[in-house]
Amino acid sequence: MAVKRIQLISLGCSKNLVDSEHLLAQIEKNGIEIIPEDKDLASEGSLEPVDAVLINTCGFINDAKEESVNTIMRCIGLKKRNIVRSVYVFGCLSQRYGKELEKEIPEVDAFFGVLDVRKILASLGADENDDYHLCRHLTTPKHYAYLKIAEGCDRSCSYCAIPGIRGRYVSYPMEDLVSETEYLASLGVRELIVIAQDTTYYGTDLYGKKMLAPLLSKLCRVEGIEWIRVHYSYPMGFPLDFLDVMRSEPKICKYMDIPLQHSSTKVLKAMRRGVDESQTQAILDKIRKDVPGITIRTTMMVGHPGEDSREFEGLLSFVRKNRFDRLGAFMYSEEEGTYGAAHFKDSVRQSTKQRRYDALMETQQKISLELNERKVGETVTVIVDSYSDGVLLARMSDQSPDVDGGVIINIKKPSGCYMKDDFDPSTLIGNFVKARITGAAEYDLYADFIGPVIE
Repeated sequence: MAVKRIQLISLGCSKNLVDSEHLLAQIEKNGIEIIPEDKDLASEGSLEPVDAVLINTCGFINDAKEESVNTIMRCIGLKKRNIVRSVYVFGCLSQRYGKELEKEIPEVDAFFGVLDVRKILASLGADENDDYHLCRHLTTPKHYAYLKIAEGCDRSCSYCAIPGIRGRYVSYPMEDLVSETEYLASLGVRELIVIAQDTTYYGTDLYGKKMLAPLLSKLCRVEGIEWIRVHYSYPMGFPLDFLDVMRSEPKICKYMDIPLQHSSTKVLKAMRRGVDESQTQAILDKIRKDVPGITIRTTMMVGHPGEDSREFEGLLSFVRKNRFDRLGAFMYSEEEGTYGAAHFKDSVRQSTKQRRYDALMETQQKISLELNERKVGETVTVIVDSYSDGVLLARMSDQSPDVDGGVIINIKKPSGCYMKDDFDPSTLIGNFVKARITGAAEYDLYADFIGPVIE
């Protein structure tokens, strides 16, 4: 029977999401109806069964693997109830554990790897069309999108399984990325979030040198794109010309996402990060000197083998000293196939990892609150992500979707506001507006609405 209706569930990181959107575009070009991911299939009642559910899995750490397996089992439950006819699984988890999954979950109709687009389409009775390889079926709000500039990773971090799953680093040609950005702009995208496993390594394989800065300069020329932000910058061998472009190009958000993982030279060496504590501090100092006022987001790991109480206290001191605008953290988990699993014993107790994680996040919450409180009284420009019941959810240029807090704007009609009685605030979604910050929490800011930005 021909496949007419499918749903795709995308788990894990934004890089996975881009893969899903490219696949959905191919599916859509084959005339297959796409049911939105947030649609509860169990509530469809008398409608015909959905022909297939595709699950793009994550296999990075234990929590992500558990979420992927739980999602697979939930969809198998829908299949048993005849709500869906077929369940297909692809992505990192099935790339990493395909043989085991086939034995453990035989109810899945087929497992595919991360790059098996043609095989997935064939299972749906669809064809891959090379003319559409840059097309996307956006699953984000239409005003922002992710641009994946490379696949894979050449780094050898001890804890990370990604190189074994995704393979060696492969940069996408600059002309393709510009064309894809132009396509996204034609769909109404105004904010571009540049991603890869390591964005700062871009171009090394393709052009013989790091080319992130020249790429960003070209992306800034795309009409319709107003904000460009970059995620996942690697500290070792950081390309300083990136800072020059960030400082000089008004479209590039003064926002740096640079996962440092730790501050201790001992732990960084065990992690195989390629930098020590003094080099890490020097990179941060250089970034802040060259781009005054920059917002820095980082990620830290607690509980890596070799992290004792002294190393952890040093990490807390490092965080207090550098006062990161944003900081996320996760606990070390031993991943088979990694250098860490082969060479280290997972020696830190889980309870100790949890205690350190809690202490780190409590430290960061205090810093974040203090930094946010300084913004009270400021008038800022934000982009609106959504509207509900008199409240706009928006972000400043130093806030990235999903991973950072936002600006919660009261838009209930104040005295003297420009709004007419019949004004529909939902029309502001995807547009820039002015707001005055009135309050602060650890992650979010609160504001009163001033008005739209006149363009």
